[in-house]
Amino acid sequence: MVQAPRLVALLATGCLVVSCVQSVAAASPERIPLWKDGAPGSVERMHEEEKLDGTNVTNVHHPSITAYLPKEDEATGTAVIIAPGGGHRMLCLGHEGDSLAEWFADHGIAAFVLRYRLSNEPNSIYTLKGHAMDDTRRAIRTVRLNASEWKIDPDRIGILGFSAGGELAAYAAMEPDDGDASSSDPVEQQSSRPNFQGLIYPGKSGTFTVHKGMPPAFVAYGYHDRPDISIGMAEVYLKYKKAGVPCEMHVYANAGHGFGYRPGTNSAAGDWPQRFVEWLRDSKLLGT
Repeated sequence: MVQAPRLVALLATGCLVVSCVQSVAAASPERIPLWKDGAPGSVERMHEEEKLDGTNVTNVHHPSITAYLPKEDEATGTAVIIAPGGGHRMLCLGHEGDSLAEWFADHGIAAFVLRYRLSNEPNSIYTLKGHAMDDTRRAIRTVRLNASEWKIDPDRIGILGFSAGGELAAYAAMEPDDGDASSSDPVEQQSSRPNFQGLIYPGKSGTFTVHKGMPPAFVAYGYHDRPDISIGMAEVYLKYKKAGVPCEMHVYANAGHGFGYRPGTNSAAGDWPQRFVEWLRDSKLLGT
């Protein structure tokens, strides 16, 4: 039999452990479905489990954003939606998603990691310009609708994407809409236009168009990336320049594709998020 003083101590310890678990759970990032009752074209599969292989996710049928919010006294009012890469076959949530979102939140920027539907996954019924872009625009609208609750300036909401996710970020900036004021869905009433775009070694740059009035862009990629990125994005930069769209571009001489963000990496390419924050500040897109 456990003696009374020891029992009290054990119970106290148990309560402390439960309290710590609850505290950690409360601090965990919130996963927010983009469509509560299922995305158009995916309602019948919305309850299927996503498949996780390490930090890579597949089988996405219930698109969502995971919110990483800064401490209230550190919030700058700026928000960024992060679209991970993975060739539209998977979502690389490790070095192209959650770790970067945590870094942004630690620097006062609200970050939202997007889980979008995958058009190149085996036997996929989804399309890039249709379903994946619907998810991307819906993410922007969702953050804008909840801007007040999340202490975000609705005019400082951007999107940043890696590789395949960079395509989505670029298309979001290229082809936004003002929202449907007549919609019964308050999310769909919001504009899908990002206020800035971050293109980190984006694919399909040959399909990118540029027009006057587009959101300002930050571009980063490696010199040793494949030609459609290393040469293609240089050509896109010139299009931005010609159209009068502000653009800052970093080409890292000793990097290739997929450097992403890995905490503790000691390289110029690995430090690109700091350059991104500096660009936001210089562009008057970062609050004090």
